[in-house]
Amino acid sequence: MSNHSRFNERCYQLLKLVPEGRVTTYREIARALKSNAWRAVGSAMAKNRQLIVIPCHRVVRSYGSIGQYASGVDAKANLLIGEGVDIVDNKVKDLKKHLFQFGH
Repeated sequence: MSNHSRFNERCYQLLKLVPEGRVTTYREIARALKSNAWRAVGSAMAKNRQLIVIPCHRVVRSYGSIGQYASGVDAKANLLIGEGVDIVDNKVKDLKKHLFQFGH
């Protein structure tokens, strides 16, 4: 397994800890991995092929924008809304309320 594959797997394992109704950020996952590689986290999410098992729809940008999703932005917004996350104009409303941080 390559270093990239191991990094991706570590991202996915962390992401599985984020409960329904909460979101985390690319930066939070990178911090939890003791890294500044938040863009690499984004790349890992883009490569995820198990969209519901590894709930990458729960990863948003640091300022609350929901960002991209393999099934489209509307699908991501609808998944988050279905989990009780308030979305307005493709942004998480009250990010602090919904933000899941790893061990902070």
